[in-house]
Amino acid sequence: MNDRPVVVVFAYSEVGYRCLKALTGSGANIRAVFTYEDNPDENTWFSSVKALALDNGIEVYTTDGVKDPGSFELIKSLEPEIIFSFYYRDIIPKGILELPRLGAFNMHGSLLPRYRGRACVNWAIIHGEAETGATLHWMTARPDEGDIVDQERVPITEADTAKDVMLKVAGAAEQLVMRNLDLIEAGKARRIPQDHSRATYFGGRKPEDGKIDWSAPARDICNLVRAVTRPYPGAFTFIDGEKILIWKASPLAGVPGAAPGSVLSRDPLVIAAGEGAVRVEEKSVTRDA
Repeated sequence: MNDRPVVVVFAYSEVGYRCLKALTGSGANIRAVFTYEDNPDENTWFSSVKALALDNGIEVYTTDGVKDPGSFELIKSLEPEIIFSFYYRDIIPKGILELPRLGAFNMHGSLLPRYRGRACVNWAIIHGEAETGATLHWMTARPDEGDIVDQERVPITEADTAKDVMLKVAGAAEQLVMRNLDLIEAGKARRIPQDHSRATYFGGRKPEDGKIDWSAPARDICNLVRAVTRPYPGAFTFIDGEKILIWKASPLAGVPGAAPGSVLSRDPLVIAAGEGAVRVEEKSVTRDA
């Protein structure tokens, strides 16, 4: 019989999978995992939290959301002493966060307090950041504002796509779980207050947000391309009535006087930007304009 504190996990995506893997590998007393059924309309590139939990004999719940009153009663009946949220997509209500005596903890894919909110890896790349990371923090009613337990930094190279960085962040998150689990179970997790004056916040992104503004500098446009390239919907523009999805691009020196968005070359495709030009290295074309 496992006499360690009872853990309830809310998890999804690759970060969720890696963190759950760290918990199961450590022998944590996981009573249940809450996750999602994969959406057939979504490009599911990450490993399955549900499959991992079932493989380890853990009860799995794929409810419609934790805001449902029935979910609260269910979670309460599990008598969690620790709650973990690893890239779970719903905000966990305050009442649930108050259930575990040892605390509720979230894994966020940035170096808090910067890049609070959603799509934090994508936004970091869009803004040309040279590093990001993972932050394990205490959960509060206001998302991403709780005291920090620990952080792990990861580099962002100029060639990295969002998926590349997400995999790095997932690895960093796994390290944080392994490094702090004993302290959390002992009720000795660190509490480092966030400096809210340094906080930045960004919202979720939609496919239409990938439309390219050619008045921007070429490097910024290329950052957007690698931030939303596969498995994300992609950056796009319109040329001669065709919608061009750009999956890979690099910045070039521009042609003096060229209007932003003008085609400087067809093969290879080179397009003028506000500063410099963009060489399109991989694209697809759709007439669904």
